[in-house]
Amino acid sequence: MSKLKRHLARARRPRLPQAPPVRVHLKTPREIRIMREAGRIVARVHQALQEAVRPGISTEELDRLAAEVLARHGARSAFLGYRGYPAHICTSINEELVHGIPSRQRVLAEGDIVSIDVGVLYRGFVGDSAWTYPVGTIGPEARHLLEITERSLRAGIEQARPGNRIRDISRAVQQVVESAGLHVVRAYTGHGVGRNMHEPPQVLNYVGGDRDGSLIMEPGLVIAIEPMVQVGTPETETLADGWTVVSKDRRLSAHFEHTVAVTEKGPEILTLP
Repeated sequence: MSKLKRHLARARRPRLPQAPPVRVHLKTPREIRIMREAGRIVARVHQALQEAVRPGISTEELDRLAAEVLARHGARSAFLGYRGYPAHICTSINEELVHGIPSRQRVLAEGDIVSIDVGVLYRGFVGDSAWTYPVGTIGPEARHLLEITERSLRAGIEQARPGNRIRDISRAVQQVVESAGLHVVRAYTGHGVGRNMHEPPQVLNYVGGDRDGSLIMEPGLVIAIEPMVQVGTPETETLADGWTVVSKDRRLSAHFEHTVAVTEKGPEILTLP
């Protein structure tokens, strides 16, 4: 083919639009110090709630306890009032995956599991962490679900290193969950976190075709890694209250989450005591 024909052939090819680059705000050392303080408050709330979780306690009592701990540390809930959400924490029981609203009528029973999501706003920055707790003695299916979901969180955190891509986190979570015969929820994901509760990039718990997955992580990136896992199906639906998300087949769901900073030395979990 002559040079002219090659040029004409190239000219006829349609030019596909380029996706805009993912815009993320890398945090400064000072900002990460503040986020570390916010994360420690999150951890203290979780410690108090873990000690309080028992058969017979209502989720409204747990919400009240969380509010007391937040006030003691000069922080406030990042959830209360967010898009109209009416409580300080989210409490999701058994088949409820996320966004369960605390209530006097929702009383924990022996054998339940309860996922508690805590978001803290402190000095202009957010800390975010969720954990699923056993209520008394739980069955083998629930134990397996909690063990695998927590393990998938730790596998994802391990990949939060400079030079890795976001999809390395997604792949690690997905491999742990699916190799154990469980299901990764597709409809809800992890995310960047900072001055806002939800910032770029999106952090999927499975390998998908999203552009954020190709983002190369750098020191200063802060993300919430949060596997959401179900026993019977990846599908969910939202209840009539407009908030509570449940597994479509009403089998058990679990949710674990940490706020993690990417540093030159590797991942730093900011929401630890």
